[in-house]
Amino acid sequence: MEKKLDHLTPLQFEVTQHNATERPFQNEYFDHFEKGIYVDIVSGEVLFSSLDKFESHCGWPSFTKPLDPKQVVSKTDMSHFMIRTEVRSKIADSHLGHVFNDGPKEKGGLRYCINSASLRFIPYDKMESEGYGEYLKIFSK
Repeated sequence: MEKKLDHLTPLQFEVTQHNATERPFQNEYFDHFEKGIYVDIVSGEVLFSSLDKFESHCGWPSFTKPLDPKQVVSKTDMSHFMIRTEVRSKIADSHLGHVFNDGPKEKGGLRYCINSASLRFIPYDKMESEGYGEYLKIFSK
């Protein structure tokens, strides 16, 4: 896949391509709970659903799981004198954020802490027109 990066803001480029982290509580989706899906800002690959988003009070969007676990790749991250699990998108290899084991126990215990700058939100009522109609069914379960 050839990455097309010219549509990214400087922050989106730094986060997705250079593993940067945006500021907590000062990003687009940390307190956004509209019905829809979140896709990779670089490739458009589907990553998360609003059904799995929760308020973690950490300042970044948090999800209990990816919509399709095969679309998110985990890697060991030993930067900043810590050992963490980084998550990246499979197709574009965009840095998304990290996954921690302090999420809601009743939903598996994971917290995918994701940078808003790595995401684009597709509202439920625009999913069909933007080519994501096949995912509408997840909201009728």
